[in-house]
Amino acid sequence: MHLTHTEIPADYKAHIGRKVSFIISGLICLGLLLIFAISVGAVRIPLMELVPTLLGKTMAGKWDIIIWNIRMPQALTAVVGGAGLAAAGAMMQSILRNPLGSCFALCISHAAAFGAAVSVLLFDPGIMQSSGSNAVKVINPFGTTAIAFVASLIATGVIIGISRLRSASPEVMVLTGVALGSLFTAGTMFLQYFADDVELAAMVFWTFGDVGRADWNELGLMTVVLIALVIYGFANRWNYNAIDAGDETAKGLGIRVERVRLVGMLAASFMTAIVVAFLGIIGFVGLVCPHMVRRLIGDDYRFLLPATCVSGGLLLLAADTAARLIMAPHILPVSILTSFIGAPVFIYLIIRGYRR
Repeated sequence: MHLTHTEIPADYKAHIGRKVSFIISGLICLGLLLIFAISVGAVRIPLMELVPTLLGKTMAGKWDIIIWNIRMPQALTAVVGGAGLAAAGAMMQSILRNPLGSCFALCISHAAAFGAAVSVLLFDPGIMQSSGSNAVKVINPFGTTAIAFVASLIATGVIIGISRLRSASPEVMVLTGVALGSLFTAGTMFLQYFADDVELAAMVFWTFGDVGRADWNELGLMTVVLIALVIYGFANRWNYNAIDAGDETAKGLGIRVERVRLVGMLAASFMTAIVVAFLGIIGFVGLVCPHMVRRLIGDDYRFLLPATCVSGGLLLLAADTAARLIMAPHILPVSILTSFIGAPVFIYLIIRGYRR
């Protein structure tokens, strides 16, 4: 009996249903965690008062400043930043066909750190303070962010330029990133060696990734870039699935592999540069989340991209919430926790064995 175009095998429907259920479950967990993250902190907001405030049903405005000016933008920034880093990591790993593809392997974060160090020497870096949540207050965060972003784009341009000389080979891109990462790290250490105590403190402070730095305007820009990245990635879902099977297979299907790889690299790098420039260096989110999702739902990019976005937002939001609670009222930079969590998880994945 032949299947008509409307008949779908039951096993395939169940297979797809599991993937969709995973994404929906992740979204539900993300929503619950978002409410919890807004309610906890140095000042605890009761859930019975938080929910009506979020729905705009309270008139007194008792918690408005804490919710709308502090915790809501910080929590949403964690979700958007984590989703952006995870989505960029998934795209890099797919189009490079390399499990180490991430903003760290391709030196984008190192370039941003170097740009921030340069800005500290060019502008008034900041002031030392003995009280408050931070030991250093950066006076000109916009200049630091702008130069860090430019440095990230320069690194991306160099990688793409060199890769075009070698027909966009994934190995060439990764090796170029490793070499540039070493170069930018050396440049940052060189600047730190000649910096005074305030400049050095400002340089080190910027490298601590912190989602609390972004306001509503920066969150809006990151959200727009994330939406554009997800739309582009989903539009090329079949191209990435074909590239996963090998360049020759993809070319045999009529896909312009070099072009897809270069444009995808540029899009993922732009997303990473935006996040790193606004929030600082946040490690392992873009590296670990795609691996974890692949082990759970497979390599199909139709489901891998949205599931990775959800898991990235969930991971960074959970890490930021924990960072605010561990030493309350003092707040740890979220990058410390992501590194502590990401490194053991990644080692565990390596020991268990990664099968594409």
